[in-house]
Amino acid sequence: MSAERASAPAGEAAIWHDVECGAYAADLAIWTDLADRCGDPVLELGAGTGRLALHLARAGHRVIGLDYDEELIAAQRERAAGLPVTPLLADARGFELPEPVALALAPMQFLQMLADRAERLACLDGVAAQLLPGGRVAAAMVEGMPEPEEGEPLLPDVREVDGWVYSSLPLEAAVGPEHIHVRRLRQRVSPSGELTDTPDEVTICTLTADQLEAEAA
Repeated sequence: MSAERASAPAGEAAIWHDVECGAYAADLAIWTDLADRCGDPVLELGAGTGRLALHLARAGHRVIGLDYDEELIAAQRERAAGLPVTPLLADARGFELPEPVALALAPMQFLQMLADRAERLACLDGVAAQLLPGGRVAAAMVEGMPEPEEGEPLLPDVREVDGWVYSSLPLEAAVGPEHIHVRRLRQRVSPSGELTDTPDEVTICTLTADQLEAEAA
C-alpha cells in the first residue's frame, strides 16, 4: 500500500480537482457573457487549476486566478503559458491584487464553502476594496438540494493519469439547518489493478442569494 502510494503520480490535489471540477462546463457561457459586458481584468476566486480562468483567457480576457493551494496554482500556471492569466497564490479572506478588477467571479459555490459569515465578509471586503468604479461581483449559489430523480444511478467522474485511474462518486447530500454536507467516494486504481478507497466530504454553508446580497451590502 505505501509503495503504491509512493509511486502514484505527483500532484494528486490537482488531479482530484480536475476529476471533480475540471469537466464542468454548464456555467461557462454565463461567466463569459458577464466578462464580455464588464470588461477586464477579471478576478476568479477559488480558480484552482484554471477551469474558468483559462476559458475566459482563451475568449480574450485578462484574468487573475486566485487560489490558496500551491499545487493548484502551479498547475494553473503551467496550463496558462502564453495566455493572459495571472495565477495568484493567496487566501480569499485577505489578499492584494496586482491591479483593480472590473469583475470578480466566485463560481462553484465558492463563497458558500467559506466557513462562516465572518469569512465571507472578509472576502467581500477584499473584493470591494479592489474593484474598479462600477465593477461587479457575481457568485454561483446553491439554495438547497433538488429531490433525487428516478432512473439511472449517478456515474462517477473519472480521469486517467499515467496509467492510474481516478474516480469520484457522489454518495449523498445531507442537508442541515446551517450546512449541506456533500459526501463522495474517491477511488484510485493503480496500473496493476490495486484499488484504494477514500471517503471525502465537502461542506457548503446554507445561504440564499438574498442573504449573500445583504451581507455584501
